[in-house]
Amino acid sequence: MMATPLKVKKMLTPVFLTLGCAYSMVVRGQTADSVQVKKDTLAMKAQQRDLIGIGKDILHIKGNHPVKIKGTGVFFSLGASSTSVAGSGNLLVTATTAAFYLGPSGTTYLSSLTVSPVLVVHDHWGIILKSNLWFKNNAWVEQGDTRFLYYPQYTWGLGGNPDNGDRIIVDYKYLRLYHAFLKRIKPYLFAGLGYQFDGHFDIDTKGDSSYLATFSKYEFGTSPSEKSVSSGLTLNLLYDSRKNQFNPLPGFYGNLVYRLNPVFLGSSTYWSSLYLDFRKYVPFSFKQQNMLAFWAFYWTTLGTHTPYLDLPSIGWDPYQQRSGRGFEQNRYRGTSMLYFESEYRRDITHDGLFGFVLFTNLNTVAEPDTRNFSYLHPAAGAGLRIKFNKHSNTNIALDFGQSRGYSAFYLNMGETF
Repeated sequence: MMATPLKVKKMLTPVFLTLGCAYSMVVRGQTADSVQVKKDTLAMKAQQRDLIGIGKDILHIKGNHPVKIKGTGVFFSLGASSTSVAGSGNLLVTATTAAFYLGPSGTTYLSSLTVSPVLVVHDHWGIILKSNLWFKNNAWVEQGDTRFLYYPQYTWGLGGNPDNGDRIIVDYKYLRLYHAFLKRIKPYLFAGLGYQFDGHFDIDTKGDSSYLATFSKYEFGTSPSEKSVSSGLTLNLLYDSRKNQFNPLPGFYGNLVYRLNPVFLGSSTYWSSLYLDFRKYVPFSFKQQNMLAFWAFYWTTLGTHTPYLDLPSIGWDPYQQRSGRGFEQNRYRGTSMLYFESEYRRDITHDGLFGFVLFTNLNTVAEPDTRNFSYLHPAAGAGLRIKFNKHSNTNIALDFGQSRGYSAFYLNMGETF
């Protein structure tokens, strides 16, 4: 991979100019898109096929109920995801998702609850509970992420140019509690407060408990057999004109989260962070899946005392952990991160049962000494989509991603972003 020297100002200026233009376009086009989506959504679902319907036909089960405009039915999805982990094992994450409406579907977004036990051959285990609840008429939204994991992983240290073979396994237990409540202040715009807790316990490296500090050349959260606790309040600002998080329809998503971790709330050190996330969906048709999707985020720590395992890292974006298809999780870590991804989504069959995606992504992290973004890391890939549930518009996603020196398959329920 060619190392491309960049400066922070040179990179940030075009990024935010582009995001500003995207925002202005979505504000002008939102009304027309919303009207067209409402007009064609039912027609699309009526002619679509999914695995649930095919299963009913094979088993001769009757009762294919139409979508209820005012109903609050629950749509279940059962699935799994898989990726490689430190050592020789493959991580298997099973997931049961319940999608439902807490109000009229014409004025309320689709809510979801997901339970994900984590299993692996080599000593990885845990459980993840995630919620995204849109209350009646979108007056309030609750965002939740609770997890407990025993999760040994490779780390390559800090910065954007570590040698691929220069890595160690870090062993730890991880407890996460993320919850936020946001109130609608105008259509699509929400503001609120939250609480975030990250606890890493029994942090150790295989064979030498003091090696992490020496290897990373970083002093916070790297002491032998140490624990690092980050307990903080968040200020949240959300703009979301998408009606479905599993397979977003045309729209725009913007998320700003400022996090403050004071010592009096239990944090090991005082630190703060800022996370900016933008996504735009550009349709070429409202009658079938044919669109471009764009994702960009900027994630930075503020100050100098952030624990090592809480620093921005590829594959650990705060709300999905799906960034960086084609890279190993943790491959790049720094005090700041910039990430870009684009994806083309298209149906293969007219009934929407099969589809495909083509994607590419790019990431860069700040260097530990200069805080400059000095190296760009690209990846690309393709994927197959199989419609699992047409009522919640949920796909089974099988993707293959590749970067220099690494490739992997990814199995998920729902779109990556």
